[in-house]
Formats: sequence, structure tokens, C-alpha cells
Amino acid sequence: MNDLHLKVGLVLESLGLPLRAALFEAAKMSVQGVQLDAVGLLAPENLGATARRDFRTQLRSHSLELTALHCPLRKGLDSFEFQEERLDYVTKAMQLAYDLGAKKLILPMPKIPVEATVEPEADDAPKVHLFFSGPPPKSATLRETLTELGHRGDRMGTWLGLDGGLDSGTALKAYLDSFRSGTLGANFDPANYLMNGYDPMASLGALAESVKHIHARDAQRTSASAGPVEVPVGAGDLDWLSIAATLEAVEYRGFLCVERTAGDDRLGDVRTSVAFLRRFVPLTRT
Repeated sequence: MNDLHLKVGLVLESLGLPLRAALFEAAKMSVQGVQLDAVGLLAPENLGATARRDFRTQLRSHSLELTALHCPLRKGLDSFEFQEERLDYVTKAMQLAYDLGAKKLILPMPKIPVEATVEPEADDAPKVHLFFSGPPPKSATLRETLTELGHRGDRMGTWLGLDGGLDSGTALKAYLDSFRSGTLGANFDPANYLMNGYDPMASLGALAESVKHIHARDAQRTSASAGPVEVPVGAGDLDWLSIAATLEAVEYRGFLCVERTAGDDRLGDVRTSVAFLRRFVPLTRT
């Protein structure tokens, strides 16, 4: 598999280090890119035009690129409360992702409401109207929010990756297909699917052509009665060679971004995970 076009990155927050130290550590691991949260020093309101240029220069000095920005949300995309403010905040994060060169923003995807299953938008379909006067069903709020964000992403040139796992990949793909936006897609985290009782490989097969960013996170079933728990990449139940082969088949050209959200030695676990992926993803620079 030496002809794979995959690249290895990491979620910088997984290292548990301050920003500058984390970038230095990522460079030592010879990863090609990093994902960061759009919060704190990297919140859209805290980075003016000059600071954005300086940060891109800082990444280049470590031979790193930004794989994507992640936009944490206090309430889900299906929440009616503060919908307008949430849309404005996500739009600013989309612009930041574009300005920093990633042009990808990852958003947490809530569980798809059952009543949200609809046919793809027709040209003469009724258009949604933002900001209902009263609380609508979650399905209507989610659809309206994603429709508007998709339109903004299309205009801006920023891809939106919905971080799923609360539904099967097949269900998420069907939902994505009901939108007309070309910038709505999926961030694929196989551990999310395994930990929620779905088949990761079947979900990847369904979503593969909609995926432009991947979290490399693993999980392991510890007993028949307990659910899977997160472990370093390569130490769990996921078949990473099969994942890589599936990505090769659909000509995926993006990142496998190592993430560790649990454990007492996350820095060591990230190093171990990167080393594991390097066994079949060769180091290449673009």
C-alpha cells in the first residue's frame, strides 16, 4: 500500500499542551498537519487579518498545514434557542478556516430526528425561512440550519464536515443526499460508530464519497456487558488496513487525523498511534 495518498495528522488538543509547545511536538512526530479548535486564542474574534497571516506562517515554519478547524457548540445544530447567533458564529469560524488555508470546518452532528427524512430538494420546493417565531420541531430546526450553512459554505468555498456516529453511516448519507449543497459532507470517526453500536466499515462504505476529513480514533470491546472504550490507534477492534483500502478505492486524498480523548498518557498514546499509522501510510510532503 505504498501508493496511498493518505496523510497523517493529529488533533492538537489531544496533546494537552499549550499551543506553541503542541505545534513543536507535532513537528517532532513528523505529521503533516494538525486540526485545532476554533476557541480561545484561535476563536474567530481573537484573530485579525494580520494574526491569521502570522499563524499560517507559524504552521509553515513547522512544516505543518491546517487539516481543518473544529467548531465546538454549546447547543446542537438542532437547537432552536439562539439559532441566529449560532449561525453567525459558525459562519465566522467558516471564514477563519478559509483564511487559515484549511477551507474545512468540522461540526458536531446531532442524532437525525426520525421526521427529518425527506426527499431531496426539488427546484420548486418551498424554501426554508430562517428563525422561526416559536420553537419548531428539532427536525425542522436542523434542516433549516444545515440548509443555510450549506448555502453559506457554497458561497464562501468552505467545506462543512458533520461529525456523525449517533446514526449509521447509511442514515447520515441519506440525510446528506437530501440537501442540494456541495459543501455539506461528513467527518468520519470510526470509533464513534463502533462505540454507538454501528458497523464502522459499513458506515465508511456508505459515506466514503462524502468524506473529506477523518479522525483516526480506535476503540475496543472490553466485555460482552460493557460497551467499547477508546484506546490508542492500532490497539482496538478497528481494521485500519481495510479502512485504508476503502479510502484508496474512492481516491481519498485527505488526512487521517489522530485523536485521543481519554487515557492517562494522551501524549504517549498519540505518539504510539502516529507510529502505527506510519506502518502503512508513508511520509510524504506536498
